[in-house]
Formats: sequence, C-alpha cells, structure tokens
Amino acid sequence: MTSAKELWYLTRASGAVALVLLTAAVALGVLVSLRAATPRWPRFALNSLHRNLTLLAIAFVGLHVVTTVADGYAPIGLWDAVVPFASSYRPIWLGLGAVAFDLLLALVVTSLARQHVGVRLWRAVHWLAYAAWPVALVHALGAGSDPRATWLVALGFGSLAVVLLAVLARLAIGERPAPGRVAGAVAALAVALAVVVWWRGGPARSGWAARAGTPPSLLASRRPPAPVTGTTPAAPVEPPTTFASSLRGSIRKTSRADGLVSVVMRFSLGRSPHGKLRIDLRGTPIEDGVSMTASGVTFVPATTRAVYYGSVTGLDGSIVAATVKDAAGDTLELTARLALNELTGSAGGILVAGRHEDEDTG
Repeated sequence: MTSAKELWYLTRASGAVALVLLTAAVALGVLVSLRAATPRWPRFALNSLHRNLTLLAIAFVGLHVVTTVADGYAPIGLWDAVVPFASSYRPIWLGLGAVAFDLLLALVVTSLARQHVGVRLWRAVHWLAYAAWPVALVHALGAGSDPRATWLVALGFGSLAVVLLAVLARLAIGERPAPGRVAGAVAALAVALAVVVWWRGGPARSGWAARAGTPPSLLASRRPPAPVTGTTPAAPVEPPTTFASSLRGSIRKTSRADGLVSVVMRFSLGRSPHGKLRIDLRGTPIEDGVSMTASGVTFVPATTRAVYYGSVTGLDGSIVAATVKDAAGDTLELTARLALNELTGSAGGILVAGRHEDEDTG
C-alpha cells in the first residue's frame, strides 16, 4: 500500500518531470517549425522525437493529476483537475493546472481523430496546446508547496530560459518582416519578465500559502495551547508558539554491533497541522535511557507537506528539543514531551512548535 508521504513525493516528482518534458517538447517544436535538420537528425526524426516527448509529458501530467487526487490531504477531486477554478484549494493556481491539462487533453483527442476533424482544426488545437507550457509553469510556481525551494526555482526559471531562447532564435532566424520579429521578441521578453516579477512579489514572499487561497482549515493553527507544566533544562527557550498537537505513535529500540543503541520514534500529529514526526537517536545505553551521540529529526506537516530536517538540540529524560528547517530555509523549534513504553512499543505525548516572529509564518 502506498503511504500518503510516498504519494506526496510522487506528486511533486511527476509534476516536475512533466514540466521538464513539456519544456523540451516546446523548444524542440520551435526547432521543428524552422524546418531545421542535419544528416544525423533528419526532419522525420525530429518530428518523431517531438511527438514522443509530448506524449511522455502528457503521461506524467496524468500521473501528477492522479496522485494529487489520491493523496487526499487537500480537498482536490478529479472534477477540480478538469474544471478550471472550481477548487476551494488555491483556486487560481490549481485552476491554471486544470487549464494546462485540458489543453493537452484536447491535443490528444484531436490527434487521435485527426482524419475526422480536419487538418485546419488539428493545427489550430496543436498551436493552442503550446499555451499549456506557460500556464503549467505558473501553476508549478503558484500551486506547489515549494515555491522558494532552490530546486523548484532553478527548474522553473531554467525552463523559462530554455523556451525564451528557443523563441528568440525562432524570431531571429525566421522569414517574417523585421518589425514583426522585433515585436515578437519584445513580447516574449515582456512575458518572461512578468513571470519573474509575479514570482518575486507572490510565491517568493512570506505568507504565500494563505494569499494563494489555501483554506484556513488547512493552515497551521496559531492559537496558543493550554499551558504545559514542567521544565526542560536542556532545551532552548521556546519562541512564540506556532502550534501544539498531541502525538501518537511507536518506539523501537535496537542494539548495534558496535555496542551503541538506536532509538526510532514515529508519531502522527493528532490536530492541525497534522502530519508526521520522526525522531532518531543513537548513543550509549545508560540505566535510564540513552546517552546521545547522534540524532536526526524529520517533520512533515500535512498542511504544506514541506519536509523539515534537523537534529535534537536538547534531551532531558522524556523531553526532546529539536531544530528543523525546510528547503526554503523556514526554521521551526520543536519541543516534544513524551510518554514512552518500550515494552509495548507505544509512544505518545505533546508537540509544541515555535517560529521566530521575523520568519515566515505562511
């Protein structure tokens, strides 16, 4: 059975691969339109490669849609993937994804029925399908959970640069009158600049999740929790509370060949933002626990599915403090007050998370 976390990674990966394939198909389509060819790459080979890249891109778009719907953490149904702007989750940016999907579906249908729809209609739909690429690019930057992650920024703007260069090359080599080519180049540069300006003022800024239209029920609760008694001498002072949640999970302790022990604790959060928490400890066994020598902490909130990595910064009995950071640099301070039962392998407790006031809370 595929877990929610695996589905989420598959959704992100399939969307990224689809964007890369669409970029390659669009750039190659521009090359084919120039009737360019070499002895090694004749025109029929370029046409075949262009067609196969497009079909592969459509397949990955389909996988992206299916896994997004199957994931279920956000209220996205199959209807939302087909009907633009109907979703309650980030309606504009998810709606653009639906537009791109519909354009590609139209390309597939008219290609299969090319003998019946006629060359003129097929050609019109084929050229219209090129609009799926910029729409898909904005969808990726606006609807995803990693709008500031280095890998997505590099992928998105790298794709933008490839297509922009292909279009400018097409205009430079083309046979149209000079004024038309200059106007086309100016328009292409203006569109690229508009995408950059939009990204810097939108997804690249703090609080994009709320501004993009994420339902309040999916945003992390920021209500202060009920006071928790007890002290944590080894933990840092907690910053303002972002959320507090009950924990429920398991603990597994194993002995290693080098004399050390490994302790793995896995938890599910019982309230918003929900998600998963994993704490790994390694160290020397002592009478009342483990003298820690290494650690690792992973936190994945269901509201954004950003993956936070870090390590334990304080350990005092059953109280664990950790600092974790996601790919965009957002840092959380976690404090877990745990109740552990090694005999039954069960674990529970309370997790309190804090974020400094000057950091992104969106």
